[in-house]
Amino acid sequence: MAVHFKDYYETLGVEKGATEEEIKKAFRKLARQHHPDVAKDKKTAEAKFKEINEAYEVLGDPDKRKKYDTLGADWDKAGPPPGWGEPGRAGARTGNGQEYEFQFGGTGFSDFFENFFGSGRPNRNPFDAGFGAQEANRPGADVEADIMVTLEEALHGSRRKISLRRSGSPKVETYEVQIPPGVHEGQRIRLAGQGEAHSRGGVAGDLYLRVRLSQHPDFRVEGSDLLHDLPLPPWRTVLGGEVQVPTMEGEARLKVPPGTQNGQRFKLKARGLPKKGKERGDLYVVIQIVLPKALNAQERALWEQLASDSRDPAI
Repeated sequence: MAVHFKDYYETLGVEKGATEEEIKKAFRKLARQHHPDVAKDKKTAEAKFKEINEAYEVLGDPDKRKKYDTLGADWDKAGPPPGWGEPGRAGARTGNGQEYEFQFGGTGFSDFFENFFGSGRPNRNPFDAGFGAQEANRPGADVEADIMVTLEEALHGSRRKISLRRSGSPKVETYEVQIPPGVHEGQRIRLAGQGEAHSRGGVAGDLYLRVRLSQHPDFRVEGSDLLHDLPLPPWRTVLGGEVQVPTMEGEARLKVPPGTQNGQRFKLKARGLPKKGKERGDLYVVIQIVLPKALNAQERALWEQLASDSRDPAI
């Protein structure tokens, strides 16, 4: 099965030597632009949003980025670089010498990602290569693949169609997958009997879809809680006031008290992701004080006057 190289730097529109902050900034800009909730052409935007997420999944992780940078566009000619190890593709050889590979569609990740960064390797018992009644009664190997789930899907739940093609078969199998509200990063969704076939005609293994929550331009996830970093100028945190903050259901107003400190958190109760039952996690707004990088003459004079009139809190 042909696997095409993905230029993740090109996807995010950054140079190969871009800093972590430049990569994050590029991702947030593109993610807001192509988020399905705001784009007019939702189908095209959804595909682009997933491409952007996949690129950030790799380039936003220092270890994944380092591995990716060792590949290069000619990776398929020379094979994986030394020390890379076997690609994590959904395929391996069974005890009778038959090789299975699985090609997925609709998971939100490309074949390239699945091959080198996914979790699609069959989970085979090392003793399954033997013979006899005991081995024949063991099911075929389980197969695991990653599925990208948006925060909107994690909040409301959804039904997704994924496709699967096994090596040696032209048939494309399609399954409808239920994404339950409140799914968490790493949670597995089981499709019973859809894994690797048994080498001797026994029961097939299962297919597990491991949830990977897509990155959101406005929120970070901690369990069932959401975190939003709110940049504010220093005078706003000193004087206090009301500000608008995003939530999963739209804008909300937050009262920032005078004297708010950098890193201080404010809780918006039950604005996070679902927990068990009908409860929801919380949304925490994290204050990030942003200092001016450049001052004009009038601004400098005001800061100098403030410095002259104010008591140094360090003293």
